[in-house]
Amino acid sequence: MLSKQPLHGWGFRELELMKKMLAIARATFVETTRQPIYGVVLLSTLFLMPLNVGLAAFTLKDDNKLLMELGLSTLLLSGLFLASFSASSVLTREIENKTVLTIVSKPVSRPVFLMGKYLGLILALALAYYVGFLGFFLSVQHKVLESSADEWHWPVLVFGPGMILFVFVLAGIYNFFRDKPFIGTVFKLGVPLLTLGAVATCFFGRSWQVGQINLGIANFDVFKAAFLVFCSVMMLTAIALAASTRVGQVLTLLICVGVLMVGLISDYLLSQAAEASVVARVAYKIIPNFNFFWIIDAVNAGMTIPNSYVGLTAAYATCVSLAALLAGAVLFQRREVG
Repeated sequence: MLSKQPLHGWGFRELELMKKMLAIARATFVETTRQPIYGVVLLSTLFLMPLNVGLAAFTLKDDNKLLMELGLSTLLLSGLFLASFSASSVLTREIENKTVLTIVSKPVSRPVFLMGKYLGLILALALAYYVGFLGFFLSVQHKVLESSADEWHWPVLVFGPGMILFVFVLAGIYNFFRDKPFIGTVFKLGVPLLTLGAVATCFFGRSWQVGQINLGIANFDVFKAAFLVFCSVMMLTAIALAASTRVGQVLTLLICVGVLMVGLISDYLLSQAAEASVVARVAYKIIPNFNFFWIIDAVNAGMTIPNSYVGLTAAYATCVSLAALLAGAVLFQRREVG
């Protein structure tokens, strides 16, 4: 029988499980992007990016370096809130409303269901993170106005806030005259147009003079730093989803904030104590170390970030995420949903 023959190492059962997982991921992606909190956090992120340009001007020196740190910190915090609230919405709410029974009562195992939820969340958060990163890139292109004599970067203002306003107006017109979903139209039009706008700013000077490609104060190591911040968001998403199998939205947020804060200070608290205490050594190895992902300080210091470091850190994030999902699967397997 054809159904019993393996296909490139995959059997019929594995293919069916993959189809079900992808179906759950697609539904989770759509559900997440349609949540009000998703749009609120994303718009807040885009609003804070130009605000960071003004906040970074209050240092005595290295204003633009502080601008990059503020921008990546904004991306990390927005990812933290999106991961916590979105994971709670797509899982805890389904458990409390018992709508999850319509899925797990079918031939879909709970680990497959949980993995599908995670993939959908990662896709939704990756979309939000990419849009937020475009706002970060535009703010870095504009740079800090260190004196009143500095000129505004008009291409950034036109292709950034101007493009966002244009997309909202166009989405509103489509929604009014053609009954197109407003949020869906914003993403379909906004993501490519904002991307083109960000690329276009690389070819224009502050007064629209055309020149060679210019990344402003950014360099390719800044892109590496942004990618590693997203890897930390990927870890937080897995932790939030695992916590959502047992607790509600508020506790999920508190757990994610606690893990992030402890992970950022684990080197300071446990690295020396680990040499003398077995408990501290075990805790130091178990607690996710988020310092690995924060490399913007090294980038601002002029250090070159090796690609091997980025690859190993991404692999570390993947392993921690899988461990959190495994713990979540165990917790969810024992959760009463009926």
